[in-house]
Amino acid sequence: MDLNILIVEGNIKEDSEFFIKAAGASAAQNLKNLILKIEPSSNIEIINPDNDKETTNALNKMSKYHGIVFTGGAMRINDMTDVIKKHINFASSCFVHKNKILAICWGLQVCSTAAGGKVNPGKNGAHIGIASDVKINNEGQKHFIYKDKKNTFTSPAFNFDEVSELPKDAILLSSDKVNKVMGVSFSVANSEIIGLQYHPDYEYFQMLNLIAGRKERLFKNKNFSNEDDYQKHISYINSENELLNFNDRTCEVRNWLNHLKN
Repeated sequence: MDLNILIVEGNIKEDSEFFIKAAGASAAQNLKNLILKIEPSSNIEIINPDNDKETTNALNKMSKYHGIVFTGGAMRINDMTDVIKKHINFASSCFVHKNKILAICWGLQVCSTAAGGKVNPGKNGAHIGIASDVKINNEGQKHFIYKDKKNTFTSPAFNFDEVSELPKDAILLSSDKVNKVMGVSFSVANSEIIGLQYHPDYEYFQMLNLIAGRKERLFKNKNFSNEDDYQKHISYINSENELLNFNDRTCEVRNWLNHLKN
């Protein structure tokens, strides 16, 4: 079965340029590359909610997609710019149709907001390139998204905000010390949404490049107190990089793609 997948880019043009320079691809292209590695015959379309023509076209042919992925991105919900409103409105429009949605990082925050949840700056800090010891709870262990995943895992991640209030009837699947909501499942209207507050779609070397590109901002925001603190964090990510393999990292994306075939 050839899957038809819509990928919703989570960045505005300027942020995409930074991602391309640092990570080698835009958020959407990076995800497309991963999906094609797992399911080479997939037909993938990329749109940006900031482009009204693209969103109108996508909504007009919603029934052809087997699944939709909302990618990560650098915007922050509470800024609530006109572009952010377009992302949220597009998610709401997708919910009306019968869709299977995978929402990653920024995508989770957009879909949670569209579904009536709340997003705020993380109370316990941020994930800077990595999320350590994410624990899958009992509900998560029963969920298809975590099939073959270790019950405690470490993953690429990069976020300053978190889902502070879950949408109605959402099921929490995993948490860590930084964010309570790391994996979640919820249904809205006719759609099923699986949200992840980390990045099975990124590798650590990409995260390290993103950190290097944001270094000045990270120090300004006091995410690191000094250069030594920063270098220790970089060394830690490098050590975790040696432990991570492709199948472990991308498990959730593969499980979701298999789910689309059912």
